[in-house]
Amino acid sequence: MENLDLNEQELNRRASLQQMKDLGINPYPAQAYNVNTTTEIIKNEFDPEKGNFKEVSIAGRIMSRRIMGAASFIELQDEFGKIQVYIKRDEICPDEDKTMYNTVFKKLLDIGDIIGIEGYAFITQTGQLSIHAKSLTVLSKSLRVLPIVKEKEGEIYDAFSDPELRYRMRYVDLIVNPQVRDTFAKRTKIITTMRNYFNEHGYLEVETPILQSIPGGATARPFITHHNTLDIPLYLRIANELYLKRLIVGGFSGVYEFAKDFRNEGMDRTHNPEFTCMEIYVAYKDYKWMMEFVEEMMERVALAINGKTKFDVWGNEIEFKKPYRRLPMLDAIKEYAGIDISNMDEAQLREACRQLHIDADPTMGVGKLIDAIFGEYCEKHLIQPTYIIDYPVEMSPLTKRHRDNPKLTERFELFVNGKEMANAYSELNDPIDQLGRFQDQLKLKDKGDDEAMFIDMDFVRALEFGMPPTSGLGIGIDRLTMFMTNSTSIQDVLFFPQMKPQKSAPKEEESEQE
Repeated sequence: MENLDLNEQELNRRASLQQMKDLGINPYPAQAYNVNTTTEIIKNEFDPEKGNFKEVSIAGRIMSRRIMGAASFIELQDEFGKIQVYIKRDEICPDEDKTMYNTVFKKLLDIGDIIGIEGYAFITQTGQLSIHAKSLTVLSKSLRVLPIVKEKEGEIYDAFSDPELRYRMRYVDLIVNPQVRDTFAKRTKIITTMRNYFNEHGYLEVETPILQSIPGGATARPFITHHNTLDIPLYLRIANELYLKRLIVGGFSGVYEFAKDFRNEGMDRTHNPEFTCMEIYVAYKDYKWMMEFVEEMMERVALAINGKTKFDVWGNEIEFKKPYRRLPMLDAIKEYAGIDISNMDEAQLREACRQLHIDADPTMGVGKLIDAIFGEYCEKHLIQPTYIIDYPVEMSPLTKRHRDNPKLTERFELFVNGKEMANAYSELNDPIDQLGRFQDQLKLKDKGDDEAMFIDMDFVRALEFGMPPTSGLGIGIDRLTMFMTNSTSIQDVLFFPQMKPQKSAPKEEESEQE
């Protein structure tokens, strides 16, 4: 009964598995296999004149094979690439018993199986770098058929390209699409480059709670869970800002965190409900200092990933070299929407939205109305890195009022290719003003805005002990990775993106290559 849903090739592989066991071969051995090199190291360092790589021990997955009687070739793939392996029957079976070659290798091994090879590197008569196998060890029998991608004369055939399958079965995607592994290697390099930059400045990497009693630090709809022992609701954090600023109150001069955040919102090509955000807070700095800090960091990341500061992102040549344009938000709206909203109240903003053909529901306050106008008319024009600065107070409940205009705040967002990449403030450290801003948010929540902030009285209490002037920054790592790797969907830079529930198990594309 358990094999009713298996296709013919899957049934054959299970039969081969059993035959291996019957021959006394464990298809899933427990002992470690000694790997002393990789395909990348061999390709970069092999020199036939030096005669190096005489004792190669390598492991990987069979990706193709050509069986030619007593001698055969396979293509072996490890984490770093592929290499050809030459297998001669009398080499791997020096005794009279040829079972390992005639039965196991020729009949029972399949594409996708993981094996270990011991031998030496050499150049074939056709000039191809290869490994001459002296022994072969079965390390893991694959019971599923890989959707092998074939390439001939530069053309790709049978590509594993269906997004539904790729994102649900990322493990298969990583096996057959090597460029995917490169994207995630670059993602790690982005984080490492940023971490090194912060550490060079003497800032401390920290960890803050993911489960929080009050979701704070941003305006977003949270995920809610329940703590059984305490019998209280808890929230997955929507941001880690308020905890990091508590640490500045505690005396640290600079702290940062690469944090998993969660927002119970929609999904599209640039949004996922679970995402990675880097936030950093530095005492005795302001948002003007932070703009220069970010420019230098972005240059460094661009050079680390692409070797240059100017490269293609979604069809546009983006130059990440500093300095970046600085454009006040109200000036941007005047420039791109053709309307001056600087002295408008909520009713006037609602009427402006109507005239601009922007939907404005009754729950939207001044901040969201302005944001709607900006999002509809301005963002798409911000292709080159641009700082949108000096946001209205209603849009920035955690930001210090502008030193020259109390209706505005000292805030900037960095936009690239029409998308927000970073958000930064001169942080609000006046506890009385902060409490008033929280209370304004509570009024919006009463009005029906389920993204409005809660009042975090412990954070207000922390500010009452005194927080020094501080500048804070948040950068979405997923979106930054999209830009730096020219990926058009956030799902391409997340190993396991959130997907809609599937009605049935995904059906793999079946193919076999001999």
